[in-house]
Amino acid sequence: MPRWTAAVFCGSLATLKGWRVVTFVDLPTFGSPVSLHWHKRRWRCPEETCPVGSWTEVDERIAGSRLRLTDRAGRWATVEVGRNGRTVNEVATVLGCDWHTVNDAVLAFGKVLVDHPDRFGAVSALGLDEHLFVKAGERRIQHFVTALVDVEGGQLLDLVPDRKSEAPKRWIEERGAEWRRGVRSGTLDLSATYRSVFDEALPEARLVADKFHVVRHMTAKLDECRRRVQNETLGHRGRKYDPLFRVRRRLSMAAERLDAEGRDKMLGILRAGDPRGDVQAAWWAKEAVRELYEVHDPVLAGQFIDELITDMADRDWPVEVRSMGRTLARWREPIIAWHDLRISNGPTEAMNNLAKRIKRVGFGFRSFANYRIRTLLYAGKPDWSLLPTLSIPG
Repeated sequence: MPRWTAAVFCGSLATLKGWRVVTFVDLPTFGSPVSLHWHKRRWRCPEETCPVGSWTEVDERIAGSRLRLTDRAGRWATVEVGRNGRTVNEVATVLGCDWHTVNDAVLAFGKVLVDHPDRFGAVSALGLDEHLFVKAGERRIQHFVTALVDVEGGQLLDLVPDRKSEAPKRWIEERGAEWRRGVRSGTLDLSATYRSVFDEALPEARLVADKFHVVRHMTAKLDECRRRVQNETLGHRGRKYDPLFRVRRRLSMAAERLDAEGRDKMLGILRAGDPRGDVQAAWWAKEAVRELYEVHDPVLAGQFIDELITDMADRDWPVEVRSMGRTLARWREPIIAWHDLRISNGPTEAMNNLAKRIKRVGFGFRSFANYRIRTLLYAGKPDWSLLPTLSIPG
């Protein structure tokens, strides 16, 4: 072993000051945990003007800075937790160390992977949706995150905090003008907030209202009408033998899923519990919106939706049906765009499900930065072939 080395700051010859033993967790051997003891040399510079004076040697081939896993163990743990979806505690048990030791290594290697500039390229269809991140504080206040997804590629691009428009809009603007020009369409549920994101950050993109969310909104309006009529006729919420409570599930079903007997039974129950016919009218309106998606020609779909908007504006319809008509009017163009582009927000919902799986595996998260890295490792499609070549910044 040399007793001197060149000082990295002033260029003088430094002398050996001593040794410091640092213990690292290595990959297990034959099923048993392994510890690696590194006798790190400490050096002293003889020059009084040296800005450092003394330092300890660093070798990233052995372990990254401030990590307690060896380099090979840290990369293995990142693959097991990030790609294979194992829990940090499970990997820590295999390595024979504590939870924080593994988690620190996964976050260090994971951040380099998910923030790699080539993780995703051009995106032609961008999807936005939110999901619950955590309930924090004494009052259990809900905090949400917004997922940005490549709809055609089925890749989670990133997560941003909150479900307001500022964070996703800022993320899109940071991608650059050329990337934004490549986004030709945007998919979303009936969210005015996310619509404003596309209008301001991607004004050239054509918006597509998700088919499932349109129909679900109409079904929710139908159920709202049923509950209103229930209270108006009987003066209380639905009970077991109330007609409108008994028919609630049949009302939410698609008309083609009801056979003749089931349809007659539903209409018979409605006649008993819906004296003015408001619920039945809302059911027909919901089915009319569903029939809109059976039209394949965008021009005919535009004529169809215009007729629905005009018909539903009639004052004779229940208030819930008129509300359906106003929703169709506000979202007319994004609804028609579905008939032309035939894309949905389904891949975005799928990425949300993967994110929720990571949250379940981790028994919840409190740090958004940690949650983002763990989720992108699992659903963000990082290039795992780069992992052996990446270095951890000091």
